[in-house]
Amino acid sequence: MSTDLRVSIITAVFNGASFVAHAIESVICQDYENIEHIVIDGQSTDATINIVKSYGDCIDVFVSEPDRGVYDAMNKGSKLSTGDIIATLNSDDVYANSTVVSRMVEFIENHSLDAAYGDLVYVDGGNSEKITRFWQPGEYEKGAFCRGWVPPHPTFFCRRVIFEKYGYFNAKYKFAADFELMLRFIEKHQIRVGYLPKTIIKMRTGGKTNRVSGIIKGNWEIINSFRLNGLHISPWFFVRKPIEKISQLFKKSRFNEQCGY
Repeated sequence: MSTDLRVSIITAVFNGASFVAHAIESVICQDYENIEHIVIDGQSTDATINIVKSYGDCIDVFVSEPDRGVYDAMNKGSKLSTGDIIATLNSDDVYANSTVVSRMVEFIENHSLDAAYGDLVYVDGGNSEKITRFWQPGEYEKGAFCRGWVPPHPTFFCRRVIFEKYGYFNAKYKFAADFELMLRFIEKHQIRVGYLPKTIIKMRTGGKTNRVSGIIKGNWEIINSFRLNGLHISPWFFVRKPIEKISQLFKKSRFNEQCGY
């Protein structure tokens, strides 16, 4: 396939020595050649900086300095990027296989899309081969966000012109800036977005957004996201979310059979 479109992958990291190498290697292994990998470090105090530097020219841009959190780091990386398409890869996540980027670019191009997203699997924090949940969002329909539908942000690939037109992450949010950005792009501005029913990301379980305090603060930021964008939130929103998480547990075995896990 053509590699005319450049893809910028932004990885924000802080004290991520345990897994950052896996994230970097999953980018290096991609079969799509025109990739720019940008790593933004929040001035880590563990071995993260040395690990990232050990990959040399495989990292196109590396910045290590204090920041105001992960979304501030993502903004920093996005604004330093030169790609036609921007994606984010968390420092403890990996791409599901070596064809992820090429498939996403081809899908966006063939369907004249502004952005695309796909499926995500949750894996055990200590064993990335042990799948715990399968997030299969399905196709977007207008009004879906207001009813509790949410696409997995780590799978979200978006043209940079959309960021330039509608803005970057709201760094005032500490838990749900990714939700607010997709809500703004997809629901408010109705960009052309498509769903690729393929597993894009393997995400390790754990993290601050999965703790009770993180869930409460994240939900409050979600409510404010609707207000900020002049959108109405359905009272069923916070009912559908936990139901969807439960349903993800039952999708796991089907994914395992398909992919040979």
